[in-house]
Amino acid sequence: MSLPLDGLAMKTRIAAVLFLIFMLLVIAAADSGTLITQIRALYNFPYGDKLGHFVMYGILSFLLASAFPRPFSWGRLSVPIVMLILLVFSTTEEYSQRFFATRTADGIDMICSWLGILSGTWLAVRKQRAAHH
Repeated sequence: MSLPLDGLAMKTRIAAVLFLIFMLLVIAAADSGTLITQIRALYNFPYGDKLGHFVMYGILSFLLASAFPRPFSWGRLSVPIVMLILLVFSTTEEYSQRFFATRTADGIDMICSWLGILSGTWLAVRKQRAAHH
């Protein structure tokens, strides 16, 4: 039996889900070549796309790991399940770009996504540990 969520926990979950939807819409728009000008502007400086991968996945992983902190444990290793899901998702999404004429799969983009996921998750875990001490 789970306890009801307090107001902050519910707001965190709503923010996480809304940002996930936003990310999925950005990915769909990029895949179809209809990315809006404001988002495309992020790429108008050197390595802007790399920074975009890091920041967007970092925010997403921070929000999701904060909202859904359930860990996956294997021996002494314990990490939020959402981190593992996002690592698989980002890898699959980057690889899938090979099948879209408007996209280019890039290993560096994937690494920047991974670093964002790891950083965002690390910050969420640190925040949760600080709140419990």
